[in-house]
Amino acid sequence: MNEEKSTTTTGGALPPDDPSRKLVIARPDEDESLPHIGLVGDTYTILLSGKDTGGRYCLIDMHVPPGGGPPPHRHDFEESFTVLVGEIETTFRGEKSIVRTGETVNIPANAPHQFQNKSEKPARLLCICTPAGQEEFFMEVGVPIATRTTPPPELDEAARKALKAKTEALLSKYKTEMLPHA
Repeated sequence: MNEEKSTTTTGGALPPDDPSRKLVIARPDEDESLPHIGLVGDTYTILLSGKDTGGRYCLIDMHVPPGGGPPPHRHDFEESFTVLVGEIETTFRGEKSIVRTGETVNIPANAPHQFQNKSEKPARLLCICTPAGQEEFFMEVGVPIATRTTPPPELDEAARKALKAKTEALLSKYKTEMLPHA
């Protein structure tokens, strides 16, 4: 009897385990070493970075207060959101949808989109981007803050202009394009 080697769905042999990669457990309300980033009025906690996943994906815990959410944009990677608490309004290629607790939305690469919390209560989302890299963009343009729910500092006009300039300078590096508001 021939023993078969383990194979993937494409028929190739599985690569060996990589012992240099470690188990990562992210505890966003307990682990003070996790980066909490304030950006566009939201708080993003990087649970898993590309360094943790071999560049395959990143996982971000998003605290989105009422009125929060990014402006219209698009990028060359897949992005999925699962709403853990609350609801968000997504705009995908100009069409609006409400995504509620327990629901997931996937944004295909390069598609114009945005989301906003139009409710009166904070929303909490898990965001997966594949491949990884979005977390690096957030770390470069955002402001480090204390906890998963700490609001970002209010920016004066000069700070807003500086943030906008910094963001615009980094967009091509992270293969992202900001779009006009509809």
